[in-house]
Amino acid sequence: MIKFTKMHGLGNDYVYIDAINQNIENRSELAQFVSNRNFGVGSDGLILIERSEVADFKMTMFNSDGSQAEMCGNGIRCVAKFVYDKGMTNKTTIKIETLAGIKILELNVEDGKVKTVRVDMGEPILEADKIPVLSTENPVKNLILTAKDREFKFTCVSMGNPHAITIVEDTSKFDVKKYGEELEVNKAFPRRTNVEFVQIIDRNAIRMRVWERGAGETLACGTGACATAVACNLNGLTDRKVTIELLGGNLEIEWNKENNHVYMTGPATTVFEGKLIEQGGTL
Repeated sequence: MIKFTKMHGLGNDYVYIDAINQNIENRSELAQFVSNRNFGVGSDGLILIERSEVADFKMTMFNSDGSQAEMCGNGIRCVAKFVYDKGMTNKTTIKIETLAGIKILELNVEDGKVKTVRVDMGEPILEADKIPVLSTENPVKNLILTAKDREFKFTCVSMGNPHAITIVEDTSKFDVKKYGEELEVNKAFPRRTNVEFVQIIDRNAIRMRVWERGAGETLACGTGACATAVACNLNGLTDRKVTIELLGGNLEIEWNKENNHVYMTGPATTVFEGKLIEQGGTL
């Protein structure tokens, strides 16, 4: 039996498991099972909270297809809520180890529960070989790729995981699945990529839809919102502080000029708790 908590950040939902007090095996297979919206719990993936030798906690995450991912901005906010609300820490500033480095989170607590979280996402990675993307540009601002029946121009940014950002006229009418699933696996991206389709509202507001690597379209993506804010500012389209409008709600993103760090502020929500009695069996 495995205890779990279903949580989401703006609809970007994951199954969260305390892997400090529970032994979790066959993690990739478990991620695929719990993510299934017909036969499992239903989620965009699996996130494990583990011990860390270098931070307060360690976040290990898997996409719905079982592949391991470096980082998730919406996911890490929920990790902060998980450990605080369950009494695993009483700190309101915590450090969480990820495959994308150690992230510092500031918790906004109301009535003893975490309401919103501000995350220091660190510096954006703009070097092509570190994103990674096959390009001679640094930063990569003019990557031309063709998918299906149209051509796209991408700006590429990594927030510990790869993102390719492109401008479209109207995100509400755009076929994200049609183009996203092909662009994700384009040979220009050695480790595949997340794809952000972006509509500029004004200097301080962006509308975004995202095709997530290994998961498909999701309602929100924290690292994608951060990468999008950076990309739009690099191209002179927006200021350094913007509101990102996603299908699941809004995130506030600031690319700080003084230290070059990107800060993300948004909510974290607990949906329900349960027990996995048997993988592939009864919940």
